[in-house]
Amino acid sequence: MTTLDLTGDVVELTRTICDIPSVSGDEKALADAVENALRTLPHLEVLRDGDAVVARTSLGRPTRVVLAGHLDTVPIADNLPTVLDGDLLRGRGTVDMKAGVAVMLKLALLEAPRHDLTFVFYDHEEVAAKLNGLGRLVRNHPEWLAGDFAILGEPSDGTVEGGCQGTMRVKITVPGVAAHSARSWKGSNAIHSAGAVLDILRAYVPREPVVDGLRYHEGLNAVKIEGGIAGNVIPDLCTVFVNHRFAPDRDVPAAEAHLREVFAGFEVEVVDAAPGARPGLDKPAAKEFVELVGREPQAKLGWTDVSRFAGLGIPAVNFGPGDPLQAHTDGEHVPVPEIRQALHVLLSWLS
Repeated sequence: MTTLDLTGDVVELTRTICDIPSVSGDEKALADAVENALRTLPHLEVLRDGDAVVARTSLGRPTRVVLAGHLDTVPIADNLPTVLDGDLLRGRGTVDMKAGVAVMLKLALLEAPRHDLTFVFYDHEEVAAKLNGLGRLVRNHPEWLAGDFAILGEPSDGTVEGGCQGTMRVKITVPGVAAHSARSWKGSNAIHSAGAVLDILRAYVPREPVVDGLRYHEGLNAVKIEGGIAGNVIPDLCTVFVNHRFAPDRDVPAAEAHLREVFAGFEVEVVDAAPGARPGLDKPAAKEFVELVGREPQAKLGWTDVSRFAGLGIPAVNFGPGDPLQAHTDGEHVPVPEIRQALHVLLSWLS
């Protein structure tokens, strides 16, 4: 088993945890290493559920901050082990999000932080929501996650990204009438009829609402089309799959109602959905943290697990080293100064 040295350099710690492969479903080795490292710190209570590890201080502070990060990555693309290339650390997981995890592991050394701290390192973030380790903790042990403010270490270029968008996928089924393609006028081509759905999408103007001071940009896009059974058969069915990203001033029912209005007259079925999260930057701990970071906060244009904290009534933000556009790319890399700066900011805030 790889031993994690939490007392050493944060960049070397990042390399070590990146070099332990932990593609979703294969997080056990890294979770074991994280658990063993945290259990050497007597000021922490360490708990585990599957491959999710939770560690908590109990100092009687009036507020508790939750620091969370996922251990898994998308599949490796010949980009491990990591390579230190000048001021860039290259390799799978460097951005999404083991640099953030390394920063949080270093923070676990704090014996007398200003706030009580809860560290959450969890599995299965990069796959189906039903497998998500943080979601499992919410269901099985919500008391482990109790807090007044949460920071998710997702890459944000060192800027506070408040809240997150909600997401919904629907399938729109367009009927037709099957016929031989040599006598196409005897049928009704469902794929052709689906053009009306695409016309709606092309004409759609997404909202850009301001929520708690942050501007979100919504989206409505076709992401997949299915139709047809053979090269000589007029298709009697066409399905258009549509993804809707909606601002956190709408909940899931409101987003669904909106889509049913947009696609009135078509059969609309919700495939999956997840609520967004309001920024919560009006909370005292959030305000203090944003001021210390010293950059204008941005809206999170995407869905992250801050939504799960919002569901527990805990305001949460995204903050971590690395450009989120590097996540999941074959050339994934993080600037070394950003790792050190993220650690410096959080240490300054918590010490």
